[in-house]
Amino acid sequence: MDPKVHAHQVADLAARRNFGIMAHIDAGKTTVSERILYYTGVIRKTQEVHDGGATMDYMDDEKERGITITSAATFCEWKGKKLSLIDTPGHVDFTAEVERSLRVLDGAVAVFDAVSGVAAQSETVWRQATRYAVPRICFVNKMDRAGADFWGCVESIRTRLGAKAVPIQIPIMDGQEVKGAIDLVEMEVILSQEGDDPIRTKDLSQVPQEIREDAQRARIAMIEEIADYSDALMETYLEGGHVTRDEIRHAIRQGTLRCAMHPVLSGSALKNRGVRSLLDAICDYLPSPHDLAPLTGTAGPKDDTEVVRRHDQNEPFCGLAFKTVSDPNGDLTFVRVYSGILKRGDEVMNVRTGRKERIGRLLRMHADNREAMDQIRAGDICAVIGLKHSITGDTLAEKAHPILLESMEFPETVISMSIAPQNRGDRDKLGEALARLAKEDPTFRRYTDEETEETIIAGMGELHLEIIASRLAREFKVPVTTGRPRVAYRQTLARPVEVLGKHVKQTGGSGQYGVVKVSFRSDPESAPFEFESKIVGGSVPKEYIPAVEDGIRKYCEDGGDLRLPIVGIKAALLDGKSHDVDSSELAFRAAGRLAIRGAMEKGGVTILEPLMKVEVQTPDEFVGAVIGDLNSRRMHIDEIAQGPGDIRIVRGKVPIAETFQYSTSLRSLTQGRATFSMEPSEYVPVPRSLQEVIIAEQRERRKK
Repeated sequence: MDPKVHAHQVADLAARRNFGIMAHIDAGKTTVSERILYYTGVIRKTQEVHDGGATMDYMDDEKERGITITSAATFCEWKGKKLSLIDTPGHVDFTAEVERSLRVLDGAVAVFDAVSGVAAQSETVWRQATRYAVPRICFVNKMDRAGADFWGCVESIRTRLGAKAVPIQIPIMDGQEVKGAIDLVEMEVILSQEGDDPIRTKDLSQVPQEIREDAQRARIAMIEEIADYSDALMETYLEGGHVTRDEIRHAIRQGTLRCAMHPVLSGSALKNRGVRSLLDAICDYLPSPHDLAPLTGTAGPKDDTEVVRRHDQNEPFCGLAFKTVSDPNGDLTFVRVYSGILKRGDEVMNVRTGRKERIGRLLRMHADNREAMDQIRAGDICAVIGLKHSITGDTLAEKAHPILLESMEFPETVISMSIAPQNRGDRDKLGEALARLAKEDPTFRRYTDEETEETIIAGMGELHLEIIASRLAREFKVPVTTGRPRVAYRQTLARPVEVLGKHVKQTGGSGQYGVVKVSFRSDPESAPFEFESKIVGGSVPKEYIPAVEDGIRKYCEDGGDLRLPIVGIKAALLDGKSHDVDSSELAFRAAGRLAIRGAMEKGGVTILEPLMKVEVQTPDEFVGAVIGDLNSRRMHIDEIAQGPGDIRIVRGKVPIAETFQYSTSLRSLTQGRATFSMEPSEYVPVPRSLQEVIIAEQRERRKK
């Protein structure tokens, strides 16, 4: 290849930044995104979330509720860098949107409320980003709010997230007004102006003496923190020499790329403070695709041969489908292109299924607006129309050069409810709509209850299912009636047992013969089901052993007599008997089912319920009423902490069964002045008195 062409391609890749905005609900993610679009020239006028006009919140439900429900993608440019931005939801019910966005992003901006600091959902999204090794910048937003505390927020990032948060600028405050910031890298004052570029000056006398002293201390602390990531800076600093801004920037960038530290900036996006500095930091410190390690995958679902692919447009094409959006004109599949070039009309392969897919149209998305493209290069995110057999997590590649990338895992649903069309004639239409929504959302499930023949939908919380019902009416023109929410209980074995599963039938001709002896025990910390064979001497022929495992697994998934998934089961096949003529896979599968059924009858059942991690922020005058209400909901309170001003923070865990309509109750108890957030925690045994009630309800539901 011509060296000049190659150099141009490398420079183009190095100029790209694929990043997302992530945070807990109400931290101001969408407002930050809106200001980024404004300053980069994508929009001419800013719109506000509370007015229902935010560019990135384009769904009707998002506009009405003032929250982000789906991750929205857009493209912009800043100082020669090409930015792909994804704004993600903050509500725990839509955690799948955050999960799949972080899977394909190279970097992220974590937004924190300057008053609240790290909230429960902050921890969730931070863990998700850590799991995918996504470098992060922190932005302390809402510095104009009463009770804003920049240093308190930084400390909560360090203590609650265990993160090395390093301020690279400190705010200049005048009471509750943000006047600007001191840039610790350049050691200059940035004074904000309404509607104009900020004034930058090296004259520190522009700010009060105490702020100058704070800045000097913060700069020394910053240099000491980042020295670990640059030998040159370390040497200069230890020798007492002058550390240059380029050395500082290089060290910050290296520490950020390694996820070893996280630069912290501050501002108020609503008041247009600090967003330009944030854009500069995104360009300076977040990675480009060129900075990433080569991709590693396998040659296919049944071929574990390692395949390595560089982030280069001259490599064979490879991309990951990370989101599907239902559309009347053809479903949109969002694809992150990791290598090669994807062109309109190309034929590619879904490596997971081995099926061919044709690229109908390529689109660059600007929220809900679309720009047609002829081709997309390595490092880009695009939407594809025409894929018929690909879902979230599938790898697309050239047939001659397959590579299967790691897919995504999503949490299990914790709540369900029955659903029915208001008009009987819409039953088929409802089924089609639910199928399309399930294809979009990996955390949404729908199925038919075999006993009641009701259609059941399941999701991550009340709000999740409310939005599903609303979208059915708005987008698919199928108004529905919903039942009461149901908790997604599970069951496990109460005590270890050994049982004999015996399936022996003789009905004339060839019979069925399968006998197995299996030991069962529960381990809540293990996978939902684990199986091992301890057969010695062939008492169960090895070709029938997988059928025994399959029979047990299927019974656990079906939920047995109570129709509640059976989890945490460890099964060991100890012995058995077979017949030369009458034994078959079918017989041993049935024997496995009989074994686990007998184990649940003999060993007893323990019902498990999902707990939610809850954080409530309430004025001190209401804390007694709030705690009393939480205690009545079986909450285990872990901590009651002092927040900013007169705010008290109550943290603990509560069964999800006790959280229905909690927002209404909390508003009533606190005159609408308290806020709360919650996220799934774990499954635990329900109290014995409630277990009998739940079992009775399940059996009664089956009778109906």
